[in-house]
Amino acid sequence: MEFDLENPLTSLKEYVSDTIPDLFVSESDHMPSRNFLHCLKTSDFYVSFREEAISRILQAQYSCNYDLFIPYLAVNYMDRFISRQEIPQGKPWILRLLIISCLSLAAKMKNKHFSISNSQEAEAGFIFDTQTINRMELLVLDALNWRMRSITPFSFVHFFVSLFELKDPSSSQPLKDRATEIIFKAQNEIKFLEFKPSIIAASALLVASNERFPLQFPCFKSSIYSCEFVNEEKLLECFNALQEMVEMEWYESMLDTMSCTPLSVLDRHFTKSESETTSFITSTTTITNGSTVPEIKRRKLNGCSSK
Repeated sequence: MEFDLENPLTSLKEYVSDTIPDLFVSESDHMPSRNFLHCLKTSDFYVSFREEAISRILQAQYSCNYDLFIPYLAVNYMDRFISRQEIPQGKPWILRLLIISCLSLAAKMKNKHFSISNSQEAEAGFIFDTQTINRMELLVLDALNWRMRSITPFSFVHFFVSLFELKDPSSSQPLKDRATEIIFKAQNEIKFLEFKPSIIAASALLVASNERFPLQFPCFKSSIYSCEFVNEEKLLECFNALQEMVEMEWYESMLDTMSCTPLSVLDRHFTKSESETTSFITSTTTITNGSTVPEIKRRKLNGCSSK
């Protein structure tokens, strides 16, 4: 049995304009099943299974120096597979076999060499032969109805950027680069599984534009709202969730930086008066875990009006 080896992370510039509506119509076929998110919210097993699988896929990417899109595509395959196929508990070898099979399929779709020996962890006690991996690949392919040329958020980035009226055309690349970073990070979060790839792409570009070109943000927002294929309510929800994710990352980075500050430097801050310390504490924002960090400005989408 053979399958298409074209790049699955296809940019819309590879399509003629009359196929763009087809991509928006078909994108749901490349998402996990609708009950998967509910399953993740109610089953600790599937949450742990997914977290460990993503962790191991990323470890394989670092150790084998894969193209970044290969692990992204592998996670896409894995999510779609486990949303349609019940995973038996108490059999950790299934997770390892699924990871290797998804990575192998993703590498084939990217026309990249995949080393089975390098991807397997001998210390884990699970070594699979080529025949076993091939059989698992067929199970994955069957569960996904052989839709391997995945429609992902990256498929829509070029299209949405083309809607922007950029004052400097060269600024489109840093905008795409930042949106790409956000899309990669969002894949690890369960809450983003409910959003269509096009919504994630549009929202990531809005977050990126808010960071890189805040003065043009209202125009970018209006451009995306004008797209007939975009659900405004879902866009608002996804944008706010992505911005919250980015801000949390910033907070954690700041906390890590502060935790690495030498004690001798911190000692000098203890000479502040009690009133100054109290003033600082009252001007901070509380995070969900009870920690406090300096407040930063954030933009929240509330509707079509530019703010």
